[in-house]
Amino acid sequence: MTRWLNDDEQRSWRAFAQASRLVNDRLDRDLQNEAGMPPTYYELLVLLSEAPQRTLRMSELARWTRSKPSRISHAVNKLEQSGWVRREHFEGDRRGWLAVLTDEGLAALQVAAPRHVESVRAHLIDALTPEQFRQLGEISQALLDHLTKSE
Repeated sequence: MTRWLNDDEQRSWRAFAQASRLVNDRLDRDLQNEAGMPPTYYELLVLLSEAPQRTLRMSELARWTRSKPSRISHAVNKLEQSGWVRREHFEGDRRGWLAVLTDEGLAALQVAAPRHVESVRAHLIDALTPEQFRQLGEISQALLDHLTKSE
């Protein structure tokens, strides 16, 4: 039997869904307008910048971004064309490839990052009180734990 949403649940669900979309749309637009970089590319550059030797297996990038390997491969191709990433063969695995963040890629990330942080502050953090933002963190972590526990 379906447990339909009551009026309060419906209001909360719709507000959450719309706010999530709008925040992501604003962050994506700002990143594209200010840094000329789609959010997927930014995310990949961040992941590589935080990895040891600025290097990750392509399969790890797919796992971290929850993307299909073909989507990551396409994105890395575009990043290679920009000179921001290079691919290297993974020693000991003929089919394995590594993505390596280049110095040019790190420089592009360093240009994009301040604008991205400003956008996150403007469209999310500064719109909430410190207590609301703390609660948002707790709620987000609870959702993340729930949604990833069965993986």
